[in-house]
Amino acid sequence: MDTMRGPPPGILLIRSLRGKEWSFNTYRYVVLLLTFIAYACYHASRKPTSIVKSVLDPEPVKDGRSNPWPLGEVFVKEKGLIGKNSVGKGWVPFNGDDGTVKLGEIDVAFLACYSMGMYVAGHLGDTLDLRLFLTVGMIGSGIFVALFGMGYFWSIHVFWFYLVMQMIAGLFQATGWPSVVAVIGNWFGKRKRGLIMGIWNAHTSVGNITGSLLAASVLQYGWGWSFILPGALIILGGIMVNLFLAAYPEDVGFPSPYGLHSHGKIEIGCKDEESQMAKGHAVEAETSSLSRGGSRGSAVGLIEALFIPGVIPFAMCLFFSKLVAYTFLYWLPFYLSQTEIGGEYMSVKSAGNLSTLFDVGGIVGGVLAGYMSDRLNARAITAASFMYAAIPSMLLYRSYGSISKSINIALMMLAGLFVNGPYALITTAVSADLGTHSSLKGDARALATVTAIIDGTGSVGASLGPLLTGFLSTKGWDAVFSMLIIGALIAGLLLSRLVIAEIQEKTGRYKLHSDVPGQQGIEGSASQPLLRDER
Repeated sequence: MDTMRGPPPGILLIRSLRGKEWSFNTYRYVVLLLTFIAYACYHASRKPTSIVKSVLDPEPVKDGRSNPWPLGEVFVKEKGLIGKNSVGKGWVPFNGDDGTVKLGEIDVAFLACYSMGMYVAGHLGDTLDLRLFLTVGMIGSGIFVALFGMGYFWSIHVFWFYLVMQMIAGLFQATGWPSVVAVIGNWFGKRKRGLIMGIWNAHTSVGNITGSLLAASVLQYGWGWSFILPGALIILGGIMVNLFLAAYPEDVGFPSPYGLHSHGKIEIGCKDEESQMAKGHAVEAETSSLSRGGSRGSAVGLIEALFIPGVIPFAMCLFFSKLVAYTFLYWLPFYLSQTEIGGEYMSVKSAGNLSTLFDVGGIVGGVLAGYMSDRLNARAITAASFMYAAIPSMLLYRSYGSISKSINIALMMLAGLFVNGPYALITTAVSADLGTHSSLKGDARALATVTAIIDGTGSVGASLGPLLTGFLSTKGWDAVFSMLIIGALIAGLLLSRLVIAEIQEKTGRYKLHSDVPGQQGIEGSASQPLLRDER
């Protein structure tokens, strides 16, 4: 496959029109922008199901306004159940007594296929041309998202149709995350990776916001349009990726950040990386031999990738982190539309629009987590701290979010900051760090595989959260928030060993430098962290 690669057709056209080549940094900006747009499109196409839930199943869930676990009803005892008249008849088969359960099953069907497909997609992403692989995934996703919406126009009331559409869409969506992280890893070394990827990872929240606004804006014309419009968006994004995305620096005449040096070993994230890359054409002969000779190395297998230090703990942490994040992603608009806020209920469209503020907080959380992890050089400490902070933020949101809309907004954004911060950090900077870990001994082709293992495991949790919510919401939202709080706690605890290792490394290095002045580089001790920047 390497021998077939070359500049994308859109780049060739721009070259012929301009008459000269872009600089290396310009290509970097274009890659950041295109991958940002690509994954924003992926997330926009996942959002419609959360927006139309209250249309498909309009009957509100009975809910007592008591404090969540662990307070229970010890301090506040308010009797009475929330109730209102149905605003519509819903859509068969989702408007029956088991409507919320069926909606949960739709979510888990998508996410289960997404998580299973992730493991295969990661290995394929390290084997095939990432540009074409991403293009096929985006166009396929758009087609099946739109077909789900066509069920409205074709008056389909058979549950299996919607189930199958979501399952196939989930398989195509699995191509996205391993591919975009691998492309970013191909173009960027490790310096300031946490901050860069924290900013770049705003595509998740931007996509959620865009998908919510698109789906809500056409809801009055029929819920089918809420799927067709985001489906068309991701198809257009796939065409743009195919035309302009240079997935590898070698494809456009530049060396990889993991370029070969005199001893034939790959040097990762060297300090003078930027100046070396500016010399792209001076090493074009070497570059062309890289892309022809496959010296990027053979793709790392799943089993081998599992033994990279830190992969399993972060993967399990992401299992519970995504369980929390995706429960908000799929159920927050439904929760807002069926919960009394300031003594009033809001419309389905207003709930969809308001839920986007959770993702606004998520943007800030992703950037903040990336910046802090770079400054501290401590990914595990940062991720665990955010997960622990998410617990009181969710308790506050459930306890006081119903007082008024302004308080709801403030607490929702705070919860979004702490819930999405570690999720963003682990799926971007941590995955890229581990995908280029020194234990690979010069093989830079594990980026997509490692990303797929971590995010695939996380997606299993992402599928479990919405499914359990479908059952627990029938018993009241306190049960749902109890599940989210327990999930956040477990996510933080799973990183305990890595947190201790990072603390020991930092205190040990401080002691070493103070006791033995001038003695540096003794980094092979037991206190060495499992994740560290090699620069």
